[in-house]
Amino acid sequence: MSIIDTPNKLPSVDRLLNDPNIASLVNDHGAPLVTRCARNLLEITRQQVLAGKSLESDDLFDSLGEDVARAVRPSLRRVINLTGTVLHTNLGRAVLPTSAIDAMVEIGRGASNLEFDVIAGKRGDRHQHPEALLCQLTGAEGALVVNNNAAAVLLTLNSLALRRQVPVSRGELIEIGGAFRMPDIMARAGCKLVEVGTTNRTYAKDFEAAMSSSTALLMKVHTSNYEIQGFTSDVTEAELAGIAQSHDVPLVTDLGSGSLIDLEDYGLPHEPTVSEALTAGADLVTFSGDKLLGGPQAGIIAGRRDLIDKIKRNPMTRAMRPDKITLAALHAVLRLYTDPARLAEELPTLRWLTRDVTEIEQFATHLSPIVQGYCDDFQVTVDRTQAQVGSGALPVDRLESAALKFTQPGVRRPGKALKRLARAFRELPIPVVGRITDDALWFDLRCLEDEAEFVDNLQELTIS
Repeated sequence: MSIIDTPNKLPSVDRLLNDPNIASLVNDHGAPLVTRCARNLLEITRQQVLAGKSLESDDLFDSLGEDVARAVRPSLRRVINLTGTVLHTNLGRAVLPTSAIDAMVEIGRGASNLEFDVIAGKRGDRHQHPEALLCQLTGAEGALVVNNNAAAVLLTLNSLALRRQVPVSRGELIEIGGAFRMPDIMARAGCKLVEVGTTNRTYAKDFEAAMSSSTALLMKVHTSNYEIQGFTSDVTEAELAGIAQSHDVPLVTDLGSGSLIDLEDYGLPHEPTVSEALTAGADLVTFSGDKLLGGPQAGIIAGRRDLIDKIKRNPMTRAMRPDKITLAALHAVLRLYTDPARLAEELPTLRWLTRDVTEIEQFATHLSPIVQGYCDDFQVTVDRTQAQVGSGALPVDRLESAALKFTQPGVRRPGKALKRLARAFRELPIPVVGRITDDALWFDLRCLEDEAEFVDNLQELTIS
């Protein structure tokens, strides 16, 4: 070990790479990566030495190891979601069931018949893989899967309403996550938005007045991420379907977070289902695969066969098509819906949404003293709280839940300490993400099931 306090004491890149302490890094990660990291490190160290700082040679080796590890560490990581939002957009929305993960591994490990007809021995169609189950579960004549629901809406409008008019109620011109707005999507699709009615009240006569020879279709957008209450009026799907049929144009319904089941059967608030929309008269329904459905990110279009076929012929469909991994996961999730009796057990999203608050509270009571042992400067208690579905689904409904609550009694302004604590949990090998509100850090346990993994993860907790 030697002291490096002048630039001429810095080793060359070759000398650093040939040092026995670095040999394992080269073997594990390859010479090109380690060389790039070594050059960057030596340049940074040279600037520090010129500024009057000195360091031990062993520190140089340690820093190079850390730099190499940082360079290869994936930025996309699994986290433990204790925010109280089950379908958290920033945390990846729906957690996939084991069967979907197994299906992804099976298809990803080798070649597949993604676009090959095994029986006929010729080119096949990737879009046919999920179609039969989607039609069976929704009652649709045909179905098409793309990469997300915004793409499903964009593709549908571009295929059926290019350079033509689409009337939509003003109260349904929603903005979804990331500041994507329905009017902007419609403009990009190449159709002309015709705003109908007012923000809070729209009538069938408003749509009738908006119809013209330039009208391509009618559109109803389910306001899944907000709700207008009070002095309101809207036009039902059945009413819109009647208007559409009388003018010989299709009705397209965007359900957004679309559900395949009646959530009331599981003790949850009602959310319009795809089957209900189609039964009411919608010709096409668009919805997400990774929200209430509980599957991978996908956009699904279901409805009339002739319209689905027309959308498939749009060249943009190729740009929005799903990959084999997504299709494998989606099919596995759809299979779970064929057995409603086991769905709440097998599908994480539904299992967490229907989890009994008493069970969560008991789990929190058991976990509280364990977590307290790692947080001496904070008081860890159990408190009732309210969770939410998330990702725009059931926006005004809340789920009774229970949480670990971290506080500093007697401290007037605990904000900075709570932020340090929250950061310490986020810096664990598996980051733990909660929420800070009301002068406390809250860990809602609705989505936590693996106690052993959570507790083992705490071994690395360091609160500065």
